[in-house]
Amino acid sequence: MISSIFLAVAASVPATPVWNPTVAIIISVSSLVMVLLSTRIEKPLVGPKFPILPISIPTFVGAMAFGHIIGIGIVLGLTNIGRL
Repeated sequence: MISSIFLAVAASVPATPVWNPTVAIIISVSSLVMVLLSTRIEKPLVGPKFPILPISIPTFVGAMAFGHIIGIGIVLGLTNIGRL
């Protein structure tokens, strides 16, 4: 049985976007930007080195995770204002 508090909160939750190529492009670009910005951090080469980029593997994983968080925020913000 669903509590009445859950039903009250469910009415105020904004609509979630449908996955489409635009959402994929936004998240991919934001992840790429975060990887490019990760070369500017204080110690990007701590840990095992990434064979292609001038950053370490932990820095790459952290930058990609942060890029996804930023991308999700962008997608949800654009959905909330009606642009997506």
